[in-house]
Amino acid sequence: MKPYLLQPRTGSRLALVLLAFCSVVAARDLGPDEALRLRQQGVILPLEQVLQKAMDRYPGAKLLEVELEEKHDIYVYEVELLTVEGVARELHLKADSGELLKDKED
Repeated sequence: MKPYLLQPRTGSRLALVLLAFCSVVAARDLGPDEALRLRQQGVILPLEQVLQKAMDRYPGAKLLEVELEEKHDIYVYEVELLTVEGVARELHLKADSGELLKDKED
C-alpha cells in the first residue's frame, strides 16, 4: 500500500477527533461552588428567579433537571421540564438575564 493513501484516512480520523473535542469544549458544566461564587458576585441571577420564568412558560410542569453551563463565554441555565401534557421540554435561559435562548421538545 502506498503511504499517500493513508494520509486522507488519517486526516479524516484526526478531523473527527478534533470535531468531537471542540463540541465538548463548547459547553462546560459548572459545579455548585462556582455557581454560588458567580451568584454572589452578581454575574448570574438566582436559580429560583430564572426557574420561575421557565415554570411560567409551562404552568403546572414538573422540574426534571437543571444545569448551569458556560457556552461560548455565556452562562446558561439548561432546564428540563415535564409539561402537564407529558411532553419533556428543554429550555436554555441566559443566567444573567433569564432571557429565553432555546425551547425545544426533548
